[in-house]
Amino acid sequence: MSWQPQIADLRFVLDDVLGAGDRLRALPPFAEADASLMAQVLEEAGKFVENEIAPLNRTGDEIGCRFDGGRVVTPPGFADAYAAFWQAGWPALACDPDDGGQGLPWVLEGALYEMLSGANHGWTMAPGLLHGAYECLKHHGSDALKAHYLPRIASGEWLATMCLTEPHAGSDLGLARTKGEPQADGSFAVSGTKIFISGGEHDLTDNIVHLVLGRLPDAPAGPKGLSLFLVPKVMADGTRNALACERIEEKMGLHGSPTCVMRFDGATGWLIGEAGRGLNAMFVMMNAARLHVALQGVGLLDAAWQKADAYAKERRQMRAPRPADAAPADPVRGPDLIGEHPAMRRILDVQRAWIDAGRVLAYRTAVELDVARHHADAATRDAAQNWCSVVTPVLKAAFTHQAFHGASECLQVFGGHGYVREWGVEQIVRDARVTMIYEGTNEIQAIDLLVRKVLPDGGAAFSRALLGLRAELDAGQTAHADALRRFAELRYLVATLVEAGKKDPVLPYEVADDFLRLVALALVGWAWARIGAAPGAQAPRWQAPSVALTRHVLPEFEMRMTMLKARCKAALQPAEAA
Repeated sequence: MSWQPQIADLRFVLDDVLGAGDRLRALPPFAEADASLMAQVLEEAGKFVENEIAPLNRTGDEIGCRFDGGRVVTPPGFADAYAAFWQAGWPALACDPDDGGQGLPWVLEGALYEMLSGANHGWTMAPGLLHGAYECLKHHGSDALKAHYLPRIASGEWLATMCLTEPHAGSDLGLARTKGEPQADGSFAVSGTKIFISGGEHDLTDNIVHLVLGRLPDAPAGPKGLSLFLVPKVMADGTRNALACERIEEKMGLHGSPTCVMRFDGATGWLIGEAGRGLNAMFVMMNAARLHVALQGVGLLDAAWQKADAYAKERRQMRAPRPADAAPADPVRGPDLIGEHPAMRRILDVQRAWIDAGRVLAYRTAVELDVARHHADAATRDAAQNWCSVVTPVLKAAFTHQAFHGASECLQVFGGHGYVREWGVEQIVRDARVTMIYEGTNEIQAIDLLVRKVLPDGGAAFSRALLGLRAELDAGQTAHADALRRFAELRYLVATLVEAGKKDPVLPYEVADDFLRLVALALVGWAWARIGAAPGAQAPRWQAPSVALTRHVLPEFEMRMTMLKARCKAALQPAEAA
């Protein structure tokens, strides 16, 4: 039941469903990124992850990281695997060739990290922030900082962290107290304590580049007073900076990743971007990280599904019911495979429907990231950026939610065996839970979507994204007609939410989770409409999850819509609703 790369499925989504190669080759940096090159990268990535990273997953969970007098020792094999990873060039896939990168499309990096997360989530936490740190420094760092740090971050020779959270402040970054005192040489003395820092200390690389959110002495209170500092563990002269790891957390999961409490005692750092605009620089990193986390959700759910599907093909239990038109059952036959029981088949097919939709949507978003950066037409760039802005919070929230709850469903296939460590699926449930919390909790994603991105312009940008999707579907096909109907209902609902929010300002915050779930279900329906139109989609591999989607997933859309309409009615017509 070891993890296996699903290269055929990845290629089907990229080539047959999305036509990603054609879209990417139209962009100047990727003129040579044809289907054969992309297939070769995926194949080699799958081999590396399967052979080098997946075998360390159980070791990482059972042995975990060890804290030893300020040092963090990672599980056996982790350091060697990371050295092989960066020396083979995997972190540099999508980085600019000018910085030592390979200049390949971002979607290949996304596929790589989906596989890494499914194979060994704990290990993958170490390089998981590299690309975000790279983008942050590339767009906002000074020439001097970029010259010294950017190539090493691009290559993965040095790892990076994102130091936001403080003990008294969780998601409310405006409460941060970390200070940066200006020094005569242009540097800053950074002092403060940060918690929940993934990879704040480890033995994987010689240096760690900390991106630390803090404030200057004269900065105003609140988020607008925050600045961003680059604070290395090791200075250019080889001396240790004035920072320390105080401890690592004992966690529910992710035992292979050290979650650190970091103390900065006047550590030397340098400003990234403008003073007081640290969040602007940091959110370049956050948005990249949130798409990565969405892909973690897809990868983890796929890993749980792989284990459950393999078990269902081996374990025999009881006699499964047969359809009325089936051939008469052999009266002396023994127990059937678990996978033949309708209740278990439903679990497996439903989760696979989510996995497939997640790949379509996440890979589509990855392609749009490159379109937004490199397309010659400004309107096309704007449309791609609008897609990423609207869809990223939906993907982060919906697919991390499904990773945890879907992995729990996959555990159910094992019965009691799933609850014990031997089979490995319980680890995935534990590891997946944190994805709903970090990089912005799922509730914050929902509020970001509805309150900050949909309602302020009356739903105009949101409608543009839906209309773009509508243009890609053939209204004459039944599955497509259903997807179009859901889009139309969503647009009408937004108009109602705008008016209801004026009457009841609390309402948008209360219903944000339901609204995000509605959008996610509409997008999943669209993704499967695209899958159904692709060559080869009539194969049994794609038909079973498609049926499960129609029967057991998409009906939730009507339920959520009914709930939201009732809540809006109560706000708009309180007497009648009462």
